[in-house]
Amino acid sequence: MSTGLAAAIRAENERGLVAVIPDIKCRSPKEGDLLAGRDPVAVAEQLVGFGAPVLSVVTEAERYGGSPALLRDIVRATGVPVLRKDFITTPAELVQTAELGATAVLLICATLDEYSVRTLYGAALGLGLEPLVEVCTESEMALARDLDARLVGINNRDIVAWEVDDGTVSRTASLASGAPPGAVLVSESGIGSEADARAAAAAGANAVLVGTALWQAGDMGAMYASLRVPAVAPGRAN
Repeated sequence: MSTGLAAAIRAENERGLVAVIPDIKCRSPKEGDLLAGRDPVAVAEQLVGFGAPVLSVVTEAERYGGSPALLRDIVRATGVPVLRKDFITTPAELVQTAELGATAVLLICATLDEYSVRTLYGAALGLGLEPLVEVCTESEMALARDLDARLVGINNRDIVAWEVDDGTVSRTASLASGAPPGAVLVSESGIGSEADARAAAAAGANAVLVGTALWQAGDMGAMYASLRVPAVAPGRAN
């Protein structure tokens, strides 16, 4: 890896663009099968070709159809920073994440208690991983701020309900101002159009993480290009 996840997002912001992070997932609890016969590793390579500076890979198996092996294969095939998305709960899973070659790891405040978030955050840093602290409430954002988290994700949907709700970018808009100063802010889920990406940018997001909308697009490359909107608040990533 030539750079980290946060640095790659910052570089995209410096080019005047919100970073679009494709979410490589095989299934959605709400939408069902997303691959439609496609090879997720080949699609990941295509997305990097479209300009994706980083990738997210869902490794949860039961509901999202992912696996650690998929993460490993995408890391090897693409050469860009990769975020592991899963319900991480133990330091051993962090060790595995680092061994698989991921650059960053998702820590979901909604599925962890505060002690666990703090413990896993420190352990991730100790392994050279960049922890992306995911929040969806003001109290969770306060914890991210207390950690001085450098990467913060706002999930616009309810992960506890497996993201089957119709969340909107309004959650990013309501929570963004509470992010740690200088943190790279990622708006996650509920991004389905250029208008959504622009709304996230207007709220102060440095990046948008997009999965289902890309997988269901008739032309994935055109959809990806449409989401690369101007960065409204590039100073957040400095």
